[in-house]
Amino acid sequence: MPTITDPTKSSNTLETCMTKGIHRDIIRAVRKAMPDPIHLYDLADLFKLFGDSTRLGILWALSESEMCVCDLCALLQMKQPAVSHQLKNLKQSRVVKARRDGKVVYYSLDDEHIRKLLNLGMEHLLEV
Repeated sequence: MPTITDPTKSSNTLETCMTKGIHRDIIRAVRKAMPDPIHLYDLADLFKLFGDSTRLGILWALSESEMCVCDLCALLQMKQPAVSHQLKNLKQSRVVKARRDGKVVYYSLDDEHIRKLLNLGMEHLLEV
């Protein structure tokens, strides 16, 4: 005799539509709230910056204090060209800003949003 399985307990039930019905009111409301596709593309680029542990280390350090390249190299135990390369990318993406004081260039987060993103991500990871 064939086994009858409960469709509500199937592992792929959540990924498939059982009724094939479309909720036009929901689609209409969500479509209005969706950002322009160009903004989604830009947002994806921003999140790509957070996809590298080296950049995250630099960002986390800069969320604690303004620092020069030499300080970042010492803290992260990295070579200067590698840190400078990442800082260039972060600066071009307007995530990090630079300030010159004599011969020393100090880097910091461009704004508070970056610190919030880092903290929210860590908070999410540490949830039990």
